[in-house]
Amino acid sequence: MVDYLIFLAISTGLFALFALGLNLQWGFTGLINFGHIAFMTLGAYTTVLLSLKGVPLLISAVVGAIVAALLGLIIGFATLRLREDYLGIVTIGTGELIRLVVNNQELPVGDTWVPGAFGVQSYPIPLSTEPNLFVRLVMIGLLTLLAAVTLFTLWRWIRTIQISRTSDLGKRTTSKQEFISRLAVGIVLAVLATAIYISGVIGLYNYNPKAGLMLVLLLVLALVYWRLEILVRSPWGRILKAIREDEEIPKALGKNVFWYKLQSLMLGGAIAGIAGAFFAWQLAAIYPDNFQPQLTFDTWIMVILGGSGNNVGTILGAVIYFTYDALTREVLPRIIPLDEARLGAFRIMVIGLILMILMIWRPQGILGKKEELTLGK
Repeated sequence: MVDYLIFLAISTGLFALFALGLNLQWGFTGLINFGHIAFMTLGAYTTVLLSLKGVPLLISAVVGAIVAALLGLIIGFATLRLREDYLGIVTIGTGELIRLVVNNQELPVGDTWVPGAFGVQSYPIPLSTEPNLFVRLVMIGLLTLLAAVTLFTLWRWIRTIQISRTSDLGKRTTSKQEFISRLAVGIVLAVLATAIYISGVIGLYNYNPKAGLMLVLLLVLALVYWRLEILVRSPWGRILKAIREDEEIPKALGKNVFWYKLQSLMLGGAIAGIAGAFFAWQLAAIYPDNFQPQLTFDTWIMVILGGSGNNVGTILGAVIYFTYDALTREVLPRIIPLDEARLGAFRIMVIGLILMILMIWRPQGILGKKEELTLGK
């Protein structure tokens, strides 16, 4: 159970990181990106190929993020001056193009060239060797600090709404329904954070390399979330929101809309590139077929579920998606006597039905704001 919870935490964390990049592009800037997997592919392959050349893992991951950002630069220069639908067409084509190129070309794996279809294996993974007791205790201390900060942030996130509802009765900024939804989400996330913390402590003490990878991933996710929250609340983030709503207004105020869109596309791509590195480290062997377009659309589901334009909502969407995935894999076979292929189709049908109901009942997502709704523009 501990190993399974660590696996779920890694999967949820890396796709939450991946989705934060998409949320920056779509939720905050209004850029339609149906090929987000292209950035993950470049980040993953750049990281593992450089690490096999002897480059330190940290530098390899940073270079992978830079390469993914450069892809965003190329796509942006080609399409951002055109209508929004051109960006969607180009990105989905780019995602498949990169996957097919990797599949059909030889790659520099170490000192030899290997066909891409054979995949890349046996590359270095962070914290794969067992550290001594002191280092393990330090890692447990970092995980404890991260868990405490997470719980405090959730409490403050809920408490802010409560204060705003009671301090000024004449000008309430949020409704009672939003407070209740935040309270429910906070409790669920707190319970999950506690379960992950307990599993992580056990996995780090009786050292499991996946527990070490989980710790690094959660630290990176926390750092990216923290910086994104600062950015989207800054003047830069407010300009992105203005572009999302009506780009003619920031143009009239003298803002270079093209440059801001390009920055958003590149930064979101860099975040996806970092997620690609963790994706490769989790799998321990990557193949072109690991980077199917379906991963992009799964990420869109996470962003829409949680609420576009909301970073907490994006993380919540990833949690809901993988909770649903885990529960249906374990529970449905005991309830519905279907073979594996039909069961997979049924699971997709159910999540499609959930999305349809959500779009009717709450089109802005669980934590999204209706006044900032960009779907259907």
